[in-house]
Amino acid sequence: MKAINQSTLSARASSKSPKLATLTALATACAMLLSAPVNAAETNAAKTDTTATSVPSAMDSSKRVIRLARPTAASTAQEGTLPTAAVTANTQPTDLQSSSVPQSAPLPNNAQPYRAPMSTLQPQDVVPAPKIPEFTGTTRVYEPGPLTATGVDLRSGQLANIPTPQVQLSDVSFVPTVLIPQQNGNNNDQLDVSLLDDFIEDVSPNARHYPPNFPNRSQRHYTREKIKVLAEWIQPYAESPNASYDVLIRAAKLNGMGRNLDLGSDYTIRGGKYVDRAIKLKPDSGEANFLYGMMLSEGGGFKEGQKYLDRAVSLGYTEAEQSLAQSDLLSDRRDNALERLRRLEQKNPNNDIIRQQIKLIEEGKFYIWDIPAPDINVKPSA
Repeated sequence: MKAINQSTLSARASSKSPKLATLTALATACAMLLSAPVNAAETNAAKTDTTATSVPSAMDSSKRVIRLARPTAASTAQEGTLPTAAVTANTQPTDLQSSSVPQSAPLPNNAQPYRAPMSTLQPQDVVPAPKIPEFTGTTRVYEPGPLTATGVDLRSGQLANIPTPQVQLSDVSFVPTVLIPQQNGNNNDQLDVSLLDDFIEDVSPNARHYPPNFPNRSQRHYTREKIKVLAEWIQPYAESPNASYDVLIRAAKLNGMGRNLDLGSDYTIRGGKYVDRAIKLKPDSGEANFLYGMMLSEGGGFKEGQKYLDRAVSLGYTEAEQSLAQSDLLSDRRDNALERLRRLEQKNPNNDIIRQQIKLIEEGKFYIWDIPAPDINVKPSA
């Protein structure tokens, strides 16, 4: 009798098992539908929070909901909301959800899909939530100061502790304006050579004769680079068939110094050509005759250069006498060089350079211009 009753009960239970599975699935689906509006309300509340500055929640490729940390996360955790790690762990889909919930079921707006109801977790499955660090401190946003006609006023606003810069000007100097005619016999078209003349006057004691002498290599380099720029600038005017004497004599000076500074044979050729044309325009120019004779004699053409130097001496050009002494010294006429310089010293007792040149010859040296050059300060800019 007992065996019959047990078999009967087991048969009834087996017949009811499909119904129990169906009821369990329906209960799970109802729980999910009821929890969707609550989730949507939580999402809308987060959006309307005026103090929230976090990035909205996103969903990755595995359909898991990801919530990023927010500055208000600490206060939210105190109000009873589960931590981010717990929410992420609870949002993974289960086999029961995937089999019981249709994929085509519409969800309300802002609802998070595949979120299992909280009631389905067993107590032993709940992972202890880690302690969430509290966000402290405030965010400081820089605000630009008041704009003025000249820019931001540094004396007020957020740079109040920075001292106001003080500027003072000293050793103010002015370069006299020099205008020269571009064409011979035509004073209408003039060329401003103010900076050019200032540069030539500054570096001539260092680079006018060979060998050039500079206080340091930096000044030598800056002088070379500036000669390149200025020679290129004046070349179109000097190449003109009707170029004026003033243009030609300045172009000859620049190219002559470029030759002494080993800038190339082009500077030697152009310098000789320009000064030759200048002498043809003004045969009685002591400066032009001196430049041509100096270039020839210091380049090895002692006989060719002597006639131009003698012409410059007769025109009262003192520096031509010194170049003749240099030519005598390089031609093995040391006594002639000493005699010439001593005679010149008597005429110019205040000329210290002549006295130094006499001393160099007495010491047995061959270059009278190899003396300490005056200190200059050529700027790197052109």
